[in-house]
Amino acid sequence: MNLMEKIISLTKRRGFIYPGSEIYGGFAGTYDFGPYGVELRRNIIDMWLKAMREDDDIALLDSSIFYAPKVWEASGHTSGFTDLLVVCNGCRTKYRADHFLESIGIKADERMSETQIDEIFNANRNKIICPACGKKDFSEARAKNLLVSSNLGVLEGNEQEVYLRGETAQGIYINFKNVLDTGFYSVPFGIAQVGKVFRNEISPRQFLFRMREFEQMEMQYFTYPEKAKETYAAWKTKRMAYYYNLGVKKEKLRWKQHDNLSFYAKDAWDIQYEYPFGWGELEGLHYRGDYDLTQHQKFSGADMSVYDEAKKEHFMPHIIEASVGVERAMLMLLAEAYDEDEMNGEKRVVIRFAPAMAPIKTAVFPLLKNKPELIQKAKEVYKMVKKEIPQSMFDDNGNIGKRYRRQDEIGTITTITVDFETFDNNTVTLRDRDSAKQIRVSISRLTNTIKEIIDGRLFSTFPPEVI
Repeated sequence: MNLMEKIISLTKRRGFIYPGSEIYGGFAGTYDFGPYGVELRRNIIDMWLKAMREDDDIALLDSSIFYAPKVWEASGHTSGFTDLLVVCNGCRTKYRADHFLESIGIKADERMSETQIDEIFNANRNKIICPACGKKDFSEARAKNLLVSSNLGVLEGNEQEVYLRGETAQGIYINFKNVLDTGFYSVPFGIAQVGKVFRNEISPRQFLFRMREFEQMEMQYFTYPEKAKETYAAWKTKRMAYYYNLGVKKEKLRWKQHDNLSFYAKDAWDIQYEYPFGWGELEGLHYRGDYDLTQHQKFSGADMSVYDEAKKEHFMPHIIEASVGVERAMLMLLAEAYDEDEMNGEKRVVIRFAPAMAPIKTAVFPLLKNKPELIQKAKEVYKMVKKEIPQSMFDDNGNIGKRYRRQDEIGTITTITVDFETFDNNTVTLRDRDSAKQIRVSISRLTNTIKEIIDGRLFSTFPPEVI
């Protein structure tokens, strides 16, 4: 199996990610997150919010999933938020045109214009075979809007067509003045939010990379027009440093400038990660100018400008955007952490999450699961540890070796074993995930010792004595 196949297999087996609606044959582009997937997602979101809140000028927002339909008209999503769709005339299967080009060795950049993709597709139409039926007969490429539509209303005939949000940014823009009017923030400042978004993807693929329902972490920073370029450069530096601080290898990250800018954009770069399938967008850093606020002012009639006391005039703030998907970050961390080594002559799969990202920090075992006194003592230790280290678990399923392997595959940083010696000297065995080294630790010092391991202050210089 290749790395992606190994990750998909492990994440289902160990309770991270399940295919959406699996018992009904699955529903493409959707995934359900199991116990450890939920913990990993929470860690990703918490770390992002922590990084955002290091700056005192970042406000938090949680906007509605449904917006007034006119919001999407103002933003340009109802007319310009599209992908090119082609349909096999043999079996009626739908495909994205740019994905088809890749099947014949033509790399279609995500930022390539629809006109360019259409021209290349038509020029190579006779080379493209439908994977479903094997025919070479396709429709003309046509634009397909990516907004997911729905209907709201109680009575038939009184329903209103609405859209599930395709991005969280518009919720920030339409609440910009609301946040400003609280009096606690002034330009320059940012608004950050995390929330679900929905895309009518024609052909979702590559596991968590391209989905129909996913979660975005977005920050929109509002600044003075004359300071926007300087602010943009500062945020680019800050956001790349964020991934370095997560422990992502520098050689697996790179900057990629957009070749085709939107008409309103001043500049746009992506932070790309080298996923198992190749380089792909992880986070977008965009200098959007004043387009968004100007459009919402035009369509709503609300004044979105800000008064500059120094210049005694109104101005429209310029916007710097930082946007990353939780699931793409999750896939990056899984790819970065997945490892295989050999332990006692046997192959071992171990997920070497950075401590802050590990869904489970420590697991408590009784040495034997058929000894009530060991189980009782282990549960006492577990309750004590969990009070200070919430991402902890109790595990007495299978023999001790199987438990070690299971926890290694979850990415658990340390494991604690309560054995018969515990009753003699009030110590337990503490095992390190990465090195598999073990030490005896006094229960009175257990939680502090685990915190030292999580902080990277212990097992690197492993002491042989009891702590």
